[in-house]
Amino acid sequence: MRPTETLLDITGPSHSSGPSKQLKRLPPSVGLITPATIFVLLGLLAPLALMFRYSFNQYDPAELMISAFTFENYTKFLQDSFYQSVLMTTLGVSALATVICLIAGFPVAYFMVRLASPKMRSLFFILIILPLLMGNAVRTAAWMVILGDKGLLTSSMIMLGLDPVKLMYTPTAVIIGLVSVLLPFMIITLQSVMQGLESNLEDAAASLGAGHLTVLRRIVFPLAMPGLLAGTMLCFILSMNAYATPVLIGGPQFHMMAPEVYQQITKAMNWPFGAALAFILMGVTLVLTTVSNVIVQRRYRKWSE
Repeated sequence: MRPTETLLDITGPSHSSGPSKQLKRLPPSVGLITPATIFVLLGLLAPLALMFRYSFNQYDPAELMISAFTFENYTKFLQDSFYQSVLMTTLGVSALATVICLIAGFPVAYFMVRLASPKMRSLFFILIILPLLMGNAVRTAAWMVILGDKGLLTSSMIMLGLDPVKLMYTPTAVIIGLVSVLLPFMIITLQSVMQGLESNLEDAAASLGAGHLTVLRRIVFPLAMPGLLAGTMLCFILSMNAYATPVLIGGPQFHMMAPEVYQQITKAMNWPFGAALAFILMGVTLVLTTVSNVIVQRRYRKWSE
C-alpha cells in the first residue's frame, strides 16, 4: 500500500455522508418557515379541525355533547327560519357597511395620494391609524355614548329644537359602528395600492380632453382594482365576523351570526350546534369572497386588455 493511500481510498466513499449532504442542499428558507408553519398548524388549523369534528356530534342536555357523526346540526340550521334570517341579516349589514366604506374611503385615499402635501399626508395617515390603537369594544363604547337615548347626538338635537331620532339598538347604529371600525382598513389598503399608480396617465388623459370623472372611470378605477378588491374583501370578512359592535350597539333584539355562535357555545353550552353555525358562517364568507374575486378578476382582465 502506498503511503498516500488511506483507509477511505481503499474501502471507497462512505455512504453515511449522504443524508448530511441532502440536508445541506435544503434552502435556508425551509428552516425559516418551518417554525411558523408548525405554529400555524398547531395554533390555527388544529382548533379548526377540532371544531369541525364537534359540529357532527350530538347535543344532550345532561352530557352536553355525545360523540357521533350526524348532520343534524346543519339540518337544524336549514330547517330553522330564525337562523336563516340571522344569516341574511349578517349578509345585508356586512354588504352595506362594506359599500359605505368603499364609497367613503376611496375619495380620502385619492386625496392623500394625489392632492395632499407630504406633511398633510402624514397627518392624515396618523389620524387614520390612531383609532386602530384602541380596541373595538372601546370604540363601540364611545358610539354608545354618542348614540344613546341621553347621548351627545340626542342632546344636540334637543338643543337645536329638533325631534331626537332613536338610533341606539337599531341596525343603523350597528352599520355606523361597523363603518367606523372598518373604514381605516379600507383607506389604508386603497392608499397603498394607489400610491404606486403613475400620475402621468391621468395627466395624459386630461390633456386629451377627458373630464375628471372620465379619468376616474377609465384609468384610476381599473388600475386601482386590486386595491378595491382587497379592501372590499377585507372589510366584508371582518364585518361578517363582527361581535362587539352588534352586541353593544345592536342590543339583545338584533341578531348576527358571530354573537349567535357565542350564545350557543357559552350560554346554551351547545357546542355541536355552535360549531356548525361557525362553519356555516365561514363557508358562506369564503364562497362569497371567492366568487366575487373571480368575477372582478375577469372584468379586470377585460379592462386591462
